[in-house]
Parts: sequence; structure tokens; C-alpha cells
Amino acid sequence: MKKRTTLGLLMAIAVGFALRSGRAAQSPTSGPWEKPAAALAQQIADILGPGEARLTIENDSSIAPSEVPRIRKLLELDLKSRGVNASGVESASAVRVTLSENARERLWVAEIVEGNRTEVAIVELASAAPAPQQAADGLMLRSQPMLTAKEPLLAALEVSGGLVALEAEQIVLYSRSAGAWQEQDRVSIRQRGVLTRDPRGVLLAAAGDQGFEAWLNGTECSGPSTLAGAASDWPVQCRPSDDPWPIATANSLLGSESQANAAIAGGEDRELRAFYNAARNYFVGVVTPAVGVDLPPFYTAAMVSRPAGSAALLVGGIDGKVQLVENGALWTVAGTRDWGSDFAVLRSGCGAGTQIIASGSGEAAHDSLRAYELPALEAIPASAPLAMDGTVTALWSGPDLKSVFAVVRSAADQYEVDRVTALCN
Repeated sequence: MKKRTTLGLLMAIAVGFALRSGRAAQSPTSGPWEKPAAALAQQIADILGPGEARLTIENDSSIAPSEVPRIRKLLELDLKSRGVNASGVESASAVRVTLSENARERLWVAEIVEGNRTEVAIVELASAAPAPQQAADGLMLRSQPMLTAKEPLLAALEVSGGLVALEAEQIVLYSRSAGAWQEQDRVSIRQRGVLTRDPRGVLLAAAGDQGFEAWLNGTECSGPSTLAGAASDWPVQCRPSDDPWPIATANSLLGSESQANAAIAGGEDRELRAFYNAARNYFVGVVTPAVGVDLPPFYTAAMVSRPAGSAALLVGGIDGKVQLVENGALWTVAGTRDWGSDFAVLRSGCGAGTQIIASGSGEAAHDSLRAYELPALEAIPASAPLAMDGTVTALWSGPDLKSVFAVVRSAADQYEVDRVTALCN
């Protein structure tokens, strides 16, 4: 801590008294940020002493961006009352404040930099809201096994006449026999590059439900949903491709082209596509059409409905942070600390009508799925966890959003595709 001169202390006390008196006249009612701003300013002033400093604030919490200017103003006033002028743009001293939070509490952290010396001040706040409780009229998730395989499965798709499954190096066609899916044919995929430890893939129905389209590891494939004839090979075509993958659509969620376009920041295409880094098994953050903000690298993205009747893009970053793209801004979503890297949208008709189904975090031997709703910027549990008999390795929405499909890897390294639906309580 720096030593203060007697004159400096007297000046700080005088300025502080005047500012506190003026502030009391301007702000007769106390808001939620008054006390933490004052506490943090006191710590900063104790470290810096009287003088000037550049102040920057980063909001990494669920606090509304509209509140940040107010918090900044409070900090500036509180610092000034303690002899620190936070408007010194050319000052050698800097104060970097981060507004952060976890499931239990909010933390305001200030890094105070003076030359080559850095000190930290921290203020703890109460949590943003009490721990959410499951609503009495919530929903119950249930799962139904569909398909079991020995090879790792990336995705599966029910199409007219059969079921197509995407493996890391093959595409497999199944037909229904005796009430179960039986393998009918398989085609090898000549992929570019070395496969990653946890490869990903996307499998969608072609226009008019006349077949399928698949994307994986620098390769794009397409083919019919059935064999052309009893003696024919399955005519699947694959080609090298660096084109972006389809990751989200708004029209199936909203049923309105105008709403869907507005949801992706004015883009004319209702389908959002992202560029995939095949060497690292995640999307690099570049999407088309543009969404108005720079996205971080991410594993998963989905269009989610919003209370105003529009849609927004939910992104699960590779850093574990879940963020929402809405109104041209990127917002951090609270209540997602226990989410894994996969989530999908389910239109159940229960509660708010549409929920987000998220897997549990980590490589648990017995994973789980849980439904959440997003009324604001905090994910609220809408169901009890649904225990899965293994680790969820992939999760996606069905074409009509009325089902979610999960790939589950068992302890015996068997892979199972489960259909997940919801019952309203």
C-alpha cells in the first residue's frame, strides 16, 4: 500500500464529504449495486492511494448490460470520493473490473495495475437469485432405446423407408424387421485428415424427405433412404468439403420466416451454418449468415424460443460457458455450470412449450439429461434429471423438435441411440 501525505488525505476527505453529500441528494434510494461498488472502491483506493487511473469494466455475469453504465458511474463516484480519479485516460495506473458469478454467488474482481505491479481486490455479492426449484407443473423426461451398435455412433436419422446411422468412418442403412432395426447396408467414407478422439457429425433429411445429407470431418455425403433395388448397392455419394455445416434452424421452432430471419440478426437464410475445425472437433465461431457478434469457438448451438415470441441462438463454448446471441449482443447464461458440451431443443408443449435438454457435465459413467427453460438469462430446471445408462456422447433434436435423440456409450463400449420425449405433469 502506498503512503499518503497529510495534504493528500485532507484533500481526499474533503472531496469525499462533498461528493457523498451531493450523491445523497441525487440518489435518495439505495440500489442493489451501491454497497458492493462502495466496498470495491474502498479496496481499490487503499491499494492505489490518491491519483488517477484508467477504469475498464467487463461484464461476465447475468447482470443486464443496461446496468453496467450505472455500476461504472457508482464506482467512479466512490473512487473519486476516496481521492482516485477514474477518468485519467493517460494514467499509468489501470483498474480492470470483472463482474462475474457462479451458481452460488457473484464476484466483482478488480485488477489494479501500477507499472509492473498487479494487485487484486474482490467483493462478494449474494447470488443473483435463490436456487431455482422445480415447478409443480413441470415435465418428466423418458427415454426409449432405438438402436444398439458396437462402433461409435455420431448421429442417426429416421427417414422414409429406413434409418440412417452415421459412424466415424461409415454410413449404415437399417430397415425395420420384426419390430426392430436390422442392418441392410453400409458404405465406407473416405475422409480427409486424421480422426479426432471425439469426432462429430451432422445428419439431416434431404429436401422432400427423399434421402439424407451428412457432414463430418472434411467430408459431405448424400444418398437415398432406401436401396434402389434388391441387387443394387446403396448409392451413397461422398466428396471432400470445407463448406460450413448446418447447425440450427429457426423456422421449425417459430413457424414464421420473418421471425426466423429476425432471430439470426436479419439474415435471409433460415438455416444457420458454422465452419467446423475437423482437427479439433469443434466449430471455430464463424457462422453464416452473420449473427451480428463475434462468436467464441463452440461445441453446440441451437435456436431457442424467447418470451417475446422471437428466437435467439444459444451457444455452448469450448470453455464451458453457455451464451445467448440476442438483439445483436452476446449474453452469458447463468445456471449452466452443470451442463455438458451437448444440448438440444425439445418442443414438449409443457410449461413454456419449448425446453432445452442438456447433458450432465464431465465423463460420468452414468450420465443424465435434464430439461431447462430460459425465461431470461438464467437456465431454470423444468424436470428432474433423467439417468442414462452410460455417457452421453451426442445429442440432437428430431426434425419436428418433438423428440431429442441421444447417443449413449455404455461401460462395455456399446453405443445406443435413445429417443427422449417429455410427459407433462
